[in-house]
Amino acid sequence: MDWQHAAVLFGSAALAGAVNSVAGGGTLLTFPALLWTGQLATVANATSTVALWPGQLSSLWGYRKELGENRDAIARLAIPSLLGGVVGALLLLRTPPGVFAGLVPYLILMATLLFIAQEPLSQWQRAKAARAMAGVPAEAGERNRDELSASAWGGVILFQFFVAVYGGYFGAGIGILMLAALGLMGFTNIHRMNGLKNINGLCINLVAASIFIANGLVQWPIALWMALGAIFGGYSGAGIARKIGQKNVRRIIIFIGFALTLSLLIKKPSAKPEAGPQARPASASKP
Repeated sequence: MDWQHAAVLFGSAALAGAVNSVAGGGTLLTFPALLWTGQLATVANATSTVALWPGQLSSLWGYRKELGENRDAIARLAIPSLLGGVVGALLLLRTPPGVFAGLVPYLILMATLLFIAQEPLSQWQRAKAARAMAGVPAEAGERNRDELSASAWGGVILFQFFVAVYGGYFGAGIGILMLAALGLMGFTNIHRMNGLKNINGLCINLVAASIFIANGLVQWPIALWMALGAIFGGYSGAGIARKIGQKNVRRIIIFIGFALTLSLLIKKPSAKPEAGPQARPASASKP
C-alpha cells in the first residue's frame, strides 16, 4: 500500500465515519476507494464492513438513553438482524466473483437512490411525528408513542430480516431501509428509531464481519488503517460535517455513487482468476 492509496483509504474512511455519525451512507465512500486501490469487489465489500464496524460501535454511545428505553424492541429485532446478516454473508461467499462484480454497479445504484431518498424520508418522519404529538401531553406521548400492534411487529420483524440479508450481502443503505420500515409501521420518535437502526446495523455487520474474517476475505492492514480513519471521523463527525456542510457532503456521496455506477457499467467488470470459490485477499497468495 503506497502513500497515495493510504491517504485515499484513510480519508474515505474518516469521511465515512463522519457521514455515518450524522446521516448514514458511508459505505458509498469506502467501497469505491477500495475498488480504486485494485481490490476485488468481494474483498472490498468485506474489508469495508470490518473497517467501519468500530465507528458504528462508538456511535451507540450517543443513543444510550434511547436504547435503554427500547429493550423490548431491541430484543424483537436482534434475532432477525443476526439471522439475516448470516444469510446475506453466506450468500456473498457462495456468489462467484464474476457474478458479484457484475452486480456491484446495480447495488451501488440502488444504495445511491436510497441515499437520495433519505432526506425526504426524514422530513416526512419529522412531519408525521409532529402531527402525532400535536395536542398530546409530553409525558403521555413519550410513553404511548411507538407502541405497535402484534401484526405491525410481525411486519417489522419480517422486513428487518430481509434488510439484514441485504446488509450481510452488501450493506450500503440498510440504515435508510430500517428507518423507512419503522416509520411506516408507526414509530414516530426519530431518536428511538435511530437508536434501533444503529444497534440492528451493528448486529448485522457483526455477524457478516465475523463470517468474512473466518473465510479470509479481509485485507487486515487496510482494514485496520481504515478503522482508525472511521473512528477519527466518527468522533469528529459533527465538526467535519459543519465545516463541509451536510448538503455538500450529500452531493459528494451522490456524485460518487452515480459516477461509480456509470464507470463500472462501461467497464463491465469481470472476475479475476481465483484459487477457490470465493475471492481471497491478494496478500493471501504471498509468502
